[in-house]
Amino acid sequence: MIIKQLSVFLENKTGRLTEMTKILSEQNINISAFSMAETADYGIIRCIVTKPEEAIKVLKESRFSVNMTDVVCLTVPHEPGGLYKALKILSENNVAVEYMYAFAFNNAATVVIRSESNEQTVKVLRANKMKLLNASDIYQI
Repeated sequence: MIIKQLSVFLENKTGRLTEMTKILSEQNINISAFSMAETADYGIIRCIVTKPEEAIKVLKESRFSVNMTDVVCLTVPHEPGGLYKALKILSENNVAVEYMYAFAFNNAATVVIRSESNEQTVKVLRANKMKLLNASDIYQI
């Protein structure tokens, strides 16, 4: 139920994101989901990839600043209120969301959540019959 996520810090300069994706491509590592945010000096890419341990190794060898964090991934109906229902469950159980990102396809939306306690997040969502994804599910999307 816990998924490994990479956080890659990129200088805000042309081609740096291209370089990162080239390195992953050359190692046959696919990006299943990602979020990109920026500040004046750098950007941060949060991504779920196939072979996360290998990805962190090759990116560090190529002088990228990268770390791995744990996240939880769940699927909600891709309809009005689908996300709300999951967030309401978390709020009612005092689970604070640090950040999240999502993507939708057909009738389902996949949500990546980072919280103060991933274990508590899993426990609460399971108890409320929410559909959680295993690492093997999300790494192969």
